[in-house]
Amino acid sequence: MKATDPWRGHARETPAYRRVLFGLFLAGVATFAQLYSPQAVLPLIAHDLAVSEATSALVVSAATLGLACGVLPWSLVADRVGRVRAMIVAVCGATAVGFAVPFAPNLELMLAGRVVEGLLIAGVPAVAVAYLTEEVTREHSARAAGTYIAGTTIGGLSGRIIAGPIAAVTTWQIGVIVVAVLCAVCAVGFALIVPIPRGFVPLRLRTQKGPPAHERIRAALRSPQLLALYAQAFLLMGGFVAVYNFLAFRLMAEPFFVAPALVSFIFVAYLAGTWSSGRAGALAARFGRLPVLVSSISVMIVGVAATLSTVLVVVLAGLVVMTAGFFAAHAIASGWTGAAATVGRAQASSLYNLAYYGGSSVFGWLGGVFLASDGWFGTALMVIALAGIAVVVALTLLRSSQARRSASG
Repeated sequence: MKATDPWRGHARETPAYRRVLFGLFLAGVATFAQLYSPQAVLPLIAHDLAVSEATSALVVSAATLGLACGVLPWSLVADRVGRVRAMIVAVCGATAVGFAVPFAPNLELMLAGRVVEGLLIAGVPAVAVAYLTEEVTREHSARAAGTYIAGTTIGGLSGRIIAGPIAAVTTWQIGVIVVAVLCAVCAVGFALIVPIPRGFVPLRLRTQKGPPAHERIRAALRSPQLLALYAQAFLLMGGFVAVYNFLAFRLMAEPFFVAPALVSFIFVAYLAGTWSSGRAGALAARFGRLPVLVSSISVMIVGVAATLSTVLVVVLAGLVVMTAGFFAAHAIASGWTGAAATVGRAQASSLYNLAYYGGSSVFGWLGGVFLASDGWFGTALMVIALAGIAVVVALTLLRSSQARRSASG
């Protein structure tokens, strides 16, 4: 490519393309492992602190709330200083805080620390998809986004399956600290591996600054298509986190009585999401984003319904199916957000993540309220209702936007 040619992005199978994806994979591990490692030890936290299931879940919700509040400010920082620089500062800062949080002397300080940790973690998901969209060729952006989401599942899985077994034989604090060590290694690896960005020039280096921040945010809020995608994030992530927050409590009670050390291995189901998110990008390139999105949500609903069974094997199979459906839908919706935003791409991506983690905070806690009042049936019914609403929104707003685009083209 000549120096005067417009930047089209790194082509698939080039070394730089692989460095982009592997670098973001390490960033995903460093952020999502520490974000969700306490989820694997919630029953132990509830017992240690003598609090209810819903209260213990606040340890997860506090971090996701901080993340939801932080994504939009981080998108503006990334526009100013650059995508990669913002992500490096964010992931390193979050990892440093992650070492201190488990040793907070009381629940209130622990929750405050988790909010700060979430605010820092937000720097990676706030700009990762925008960075991908700018750095890889357009024809491979959906596949690259799916691969990135697959990497985040490995991060979430590693945090949970490392913290849980270690906590079962030591303490939950030691389990979380070991995950923090892993995150520190991955943060350094990300900083060393990710290539210098070429698809975006930070505002501080531009002679023409482009639209001001409020116009970029307004553009990301005025599109019905983008609003529908934000709704997918809010509804689906809320239901997904509720399942993983509270299914462990059900499995440890009658009729299953699964040991705590074994319950943490339910998070191995995340591997289904690793597979499905990468596969979803390829299917979207072939059949279109909307059919794959709706089909994925339908798969998620079937999986949640299966967890109502009193047969352990059926419950676990339902968890695997639900996980595969969710991550396929998330891969489509997040990649679609970056592609649909023509102005304020980082802000659109951040608003998607704000909705995503806002749903996690709200419904990740509310699922415990339903569990206390109506048992697992109440929690599962809440999740199915959220997914059903997501399907209606997708078929109404996303289909309409596609029809308008086809008519204008």
